[in-house]
Amino acid sequence: MLSLQEISDRLEIEELLVRYSHALDTKDWDAWEALFTPDAVVDYTEMGGIRGGAHEVRRWLEEVMAWPLSYQHLVANTLLDFDDDDHARARTICHNPMVIDDGKGGTHVFFCGLWYLDRVVRTPEGWRFAERTEERCYFHNTPEGMPVPG
Repeated sequence: MLSLQEISDRLEIEELLVRYSHALDTKDWDAWEALFTPDAVVDYTEMGGIRGGAHEVRRWLEEVMAWPLSYQHLVANTLLDFDDDDHARARTICHNPMVIDDGKGGTHVFFCGLWYLDRVVRTPEGWRFAERTEERCYFHNTPEGMPVPG
C-alpha cells in the first residue's frame, strides 16, 4: 500500500512531466528551464538534438522549435521508481506530432515517438529534473530530405 507521502510525490512528479510538455508546447522558456536543477543534464542526441545543461539546451530549443508551425508533446504511461525519499527514476512515453510548412502552400504532419528517461530529485522548490534523456522509438512520415537520426 502506498503511503500518503508516496501518493503525493507521484502526483507532484506527474505534474512536473506535464508542466514540461506545456512549457515546451507554449514556448514558455523561463518555465521550461525552471523545471531543472541548476546542474541538470539534458540529452536529446538520440532524436537528433544536443546534450548539455538546461540553459544551453533552452537556447537551442528557442531556435529549433521556431521551425514547426505547431506541435504537441503528449506524455503518458510513466513508470516511476523511487531510489529513496528524495530521488526517483521515470520512464515516460512521448508522442510528438509536428506540423510544418510543406513549401507548396500547405502543411505536412509527421510524428516522433520517444521515451523520456528521467532522474528527478526533491528540491526546496519541489520535484525537478536532474537528468532528462530522450530514447528514440520512431519517426513516421518525416518530410523528404529531413535527416532522421539512426
